[in-house]
Amino acid sequence: MAAPSSDRRRKQPGPRDERKSRTRRGLLDAALARLSGEQSFSSLSLREVTKDAGVVPAAFYRHFPTMEALGMSLVEESFATLRGLMREVRSEPLPTTHLIRQSVDTFLDYVLEHELHFRFIAKERYGGSSTMRMAIRQEIRLFTSELATDLARMPRLATVSSADLQLISSLVVQTIIAASELALDARPDDASELPRIADEAERKLQIILLGAAVWRSDQSR
Repeated sequence: MAAPSSDRRRKQPGPRDERKSRTRRGLLDAALARLSGEQSFSSLSLREVTKDAGVVPAAFYRHFPTMEALGMSLVEESFATLRGLMREVRSEPLPTTHLIRQSVDTFLDYVLEHELHFRFIAKERYGGSSTMRMAIRQEIRLFTSELATDLARMPRLATVSSADLQLISSLVVQTIIAASELALDARPDDASELPRIADEAERKLQIILLGAAVWRSDQSR
């Protein structure tokens, strides 16, 4: 008997897989909706999430072993696509000033398009459980490391040490995160507030990168 081909062996997603995917998405969305107000993740109950998602509590465990695992999934999906978008922006052959503005606009646009995710991140970054805080810090560290790698390719920063590039990248990432939190709280009736936040973030990043080009660590310290 002929061995089954790789195409035949590969399982195709069926109705059951689609239902499972929809249920998982429903649980994540229900948690995000609950967290859009003042409620913290640590106070969120499994019964609240499953009720809002329209499933019985027992169904939750087919998708997540614990509520904390659901929270970790929210952290991961909040950042994964954004990191890829930012890498794409930095790969474009743009002058530095244009690259800074493009990066600011891309980051803030993504955050506002995924408002519920980043309200959750802003809330849990300092006030959540230690596991959630560490997960968010790890995502921010990944952002910082990826940015440091890209900055090292810039001719004007070619002589900057790896340690200093990490420090510079940390300043950049913290600046844009602070801008994103301001953007989330911007007043919807003030059309000038978001552009003002983006402009200020752009100027701060220009100052950071301008200083980075001439900064040299005192290795004797």
